[in-house]
Amino acid sequence: MQKYVCDVCGYVYDPAEGDPDDGVEPGTAFEDIPNDWVCPVCGAAKQDFSPAT
Repeated sequence: MQKYVCDVCGYVYDPAEGDPDDGVEPGTAFEDIPNDWVCPVCGAAKQDFSPAT
């Protein structure tokens, strides 16, 4: 699955790890995260993420 990086702080969302502290289970594709989810490091919106290269 595709990883995504926060354009603001550089946090990388890895679908294999998810974001369990914020209710996103491991194995959750970025596209399947709720639109109100925010970066756990800086609070940037989901739309501020880009596919990691």
